[in-house]
Amino acid sequence: MIQTLRRAVALPALLLAALPGTALADPPAGFAAHVEQLRQRSGSPGIAIAIVEHGEPALVRGWGVREIGKPAPVDADTLFQIGSSGKAFTVAALALLVDRGQLGWDDKVIDHIPWFRMYDPWVSNEMTVRDLLTHRSGLGLGQGDLLFVPRASLSRKETVERLRYMKPATSFRSGYAYDNILYTAAGQLIEEVTGKRWEDFITDELLRPAGMDRATATNEARLADPNRAHPHARVSGVIRGDGPITALDERKVFISANAAPAGGLALSATELARWLQIQLGHGALPEGGRLFSEAAAKEMWTPVTPMPLAAWPAPIDAALPSYNSYALGWTVEDYHGVKVIEHGGGVYGSITMVVLLPDQDVGFAIVVNSEESELRRGLMYELLDHYTGRAPEDWFGRFDEFMNAMVAGGKEALAASHSEAAKVGPSLPLERYVGTYRDPWYGDVKIGRDGDRLTIDFTTTPDMAGRLEHYQYDSFVTRFSDTDIENAIVTFQLNDDGSVDRVKTRVESPIADFSYDYRDLDLRPVETAK
Repeated sequence: MIQTLRRAVALPALLLAALPGTALADPPAGFAAHVEQLRQRSGSPGIAIAIVEHGEPALVRGWGVREIGKPAPVDADTLFQIGSSGKAFTVAALALLVDRGQLGWDDKVIDHIPWFRMYDPWVSNEMTVRDLLTHRSGLGLGQGDLLFVPRASLSRKETVERLRYMKPATSFRSGYAYDNILYTAAGQLIEEVTGKRWEDFITDELLRPAGMDRATATNEARLADPNRAHPHARVSGVIRGDGPITALDERKVFISANAAPAGGLALSATELARWLQIQLGHGALPEGGRLFSEAAAKEMWTPVTPMPLAAWPAPIDAALPSYNSYALGWTVEDYHGVKVIEHGGGVYGSITMVVLLPDQDVGFAIVVNSEESELRRGLMYELLDHYTGRAPEDWFGRFDEFMNAMVAGGKEALAASHSEAAKVGPSLPLERYVGTYRDPWYGDVKIGRDGDRLTIDFTTTPDMAGRLEHYQYDSFVTRFSDTDIENAIVTFQLNDDGSVDRVKTRVESPIADFSYDYRDLDLRPVETAK
């Protein structure tokens, strides 16, 4: 890589990094070869990275292949699903409406969506646009995600209408809990205000004016583009994350259309470079003019909801911030005292990280077409070290060790839970469990019987069905026909006359993604066998 004057001068790197508006220019020497080495170590089929320094792209390229076992390469224009990193785009779309005077950040949602309801009537009346975007509604972590994970049959409006049945975990604005469903509501808000679907508005009014000509907001458009990254994961082992990397069915593993405002975009490294330029330019377009106002840009990066600090083990604990908070579609934190604005993303089979260093005028985005988090995190912290003048560390190795230990621990815990299960039950004849059970926000789950075994069908989720395997007592484990879906432990709670009073569920794997929201279901019998 080209050696810059800044590297040649005698000022210490740490001092340079501390000066406003400065950074160690250019990616690290030998960076491209290093990325390829780490990609191969991780087993990830493909990766793309965009880096912007002082308003100009410094690196935009891809490595590896779009689909494992096939030769088509990842390049700068390969589309990747960016998951929740797309929340900032939904915020930017709302910013356009704020700039046009059609909306205010502190407007009451009910003033624009008269039918909008939360569980608590007072919260329904007080919820603002800002509240939709900052994870302080009182809902629990990932509450409601089962309406679109792993896939959905509901429309966006039907999904938002079910908010009224979701009992909050905490009081309104009292704390932080990440959710996706209120970004779904934000997408519905755009439609209510403009008359255009979120997909059409964000494409016509945001992506294309931003110069992102190939970015997609629908699964249909992404699947129609031949230069797209295919999703991959380790799903053939005991738990997700175990076993070899395999290609997933890309027509099943994506954010469903109803939740697309929370993470349904696909962009290339080229377009992510444009996004970094616009963000670092506070809404200004690289060639002149504006996408959104300076005032809107300031709102996006202003912290709103304090976030609890994570507790990572050594040696990755050295990456932890001393503070972090959620703004509008972005997390604001520090890295050894340097301000960092970032947001990760993940849909099944694809992960993303978008990072801004506003004081250094640097940004970078990393997209991977597999779930190898050590690759994404390792490169993130290597680049943070580089651009803040810190000594390089083997972050990939650290996160690889951490992820391997987590998977091994998950396998051990799962094996122990099954080996320790009591060899007792079930307490009723199988036909006594058969019936339809309903949760107010999710809908119906049907228990059937096929010979000497029970079956289960989550009817709100297409093709989420399979058999029930006895676990212990009156608890069973799902064994879905689609093995990409995380299994649930299903427990029938009985009345004293032996009838089923309710059914509770929880995820089987101890390291499953929080979006498998079985824990919040409270299924009650609607119709049961006599």
